[in-house]
Amino acid sequence: MKPAPFDYLRADDEAEALEALAEAGDDARLLAGGQTLMPMLNMRLVEPAVLIDISRLPGRAEISDDGARVEVGAAVTQARLEAWPALRVRAPLLAQALPLLGHVQTRSRGTVCGSIAFADPSAELPLCLATLGGEAVLRSRAGARALAAREFQTGMLSTACREDEMVAAVRFPTAEPGAGYAFTEFARRHGDFAIVAVAAVARATGITIGVGGAAEQPVVRDWPALDGSALDDALNELAWSLDAADDAQASARYRRELVRGLGERTVQAAEDARP
Repeated sequence: MKPAPFDYLRADDEAEALEALAEAGDDARLLAGGQTLMPMLNMRLVEPAVLIDISRLPGRAEISDDGARVEVGAAVTQARLEAWPALRVRAPLLAQALPLLGHVQTRSRGTVCGSIAFADPSAELPLCLATLGGEAVLRSRAGARALAAREFQTGMLSTACREDEMVAAVRFPTAEPGAGYAFTEFARRHGDFAIVAVAAVARATGITIGVGGAAEQPVVRDWPALDGSALDDALNELAWSLDAADDAQASARYRRELVRGLGERTVQAAEDARP
């Protein structure tokens, strides 16, 4: 299939993009990498009146580190973040998750912010943002605001981003001293969306665990230090609390088993990664 007719605007700067977005509202769609949007256009799942290309916005193709957070601009591709020399030291959870995200070809075009803005509950980057307690920076013609991950993603393919706003950047907290990080997932094939994905951060004082693919959005829990039967009980409670459903990919029971099995493996890997 081919997309329905639309107008195309390649914005020269952020002000032009935000102005066009404010004028068109819900009749507009933003194009950065297009790895999700283009198939949706071709299948006519979305039929915007105007496509606003933000892939070349000055200043939005940068990765910055202020010591506490790694900020990734709207035009930064997943491949560029994956190749960032400081990634393994400054954001080890992302370093583990990014190679599992699609394929080399899609990562070379798909953007970090685009994946988070799409808010697929099985996607790796929204899970990382939620588990780390990161935030999305939203900009409109009226100004800017930053929303914590738990406030930004409101449901399946749904966010708190308004019609006149764009995800200008996302911010990931940098690695904590003494903490260990781990990310695992199970998918039908490498590069597919995860049936279940688990991220974990292990500290001396406790564990943060995030689960994707088993609910309508990433689910994050903070636990004290657990092992043995206590960890098994916590994972079992978490698996049942997600209210997973049967679908074409897996049954709810299978997803619960994955949460338990991957959860134990991921928590142990995070504990082993602690310096």
